[in-house]
Amino acid sequence: MNHDLEYQQPTVPEVGVYECEIHLKFRLIEEKGALNDRERLLELLIDAFTCGTDEYLEPLQIEVEAQELPETQASPQMRRRLIRLRNSKDLA
Repeated sequence: MNHDLEYQQPTVPEVGVYECEIHLKFRLIEEKGALNDRERLLELLIDAFTCGTDEYLEPLQIEVEAQELPETQASPQMRRRLIRLRNSKDLA
């Protein structure tokens, strides 16, 4: 019996700071009144897109870029959150 396997500590997932850019272009059938409020519109569009293609949504173009940044480029608030995440037992 290999006792080394029994006592291995779980691996802790690495977390980092990423800059992400998303360009989405799609056609959507939607109620006209929903397009007047920009915040509501953004929420509606993201919800529609994450639910996937159906008869009301037609994706035309999707571009996604993500790159890891040095932690020093993150805001102080984000760096504090990153430290808390790394120190959290819930992350393990």
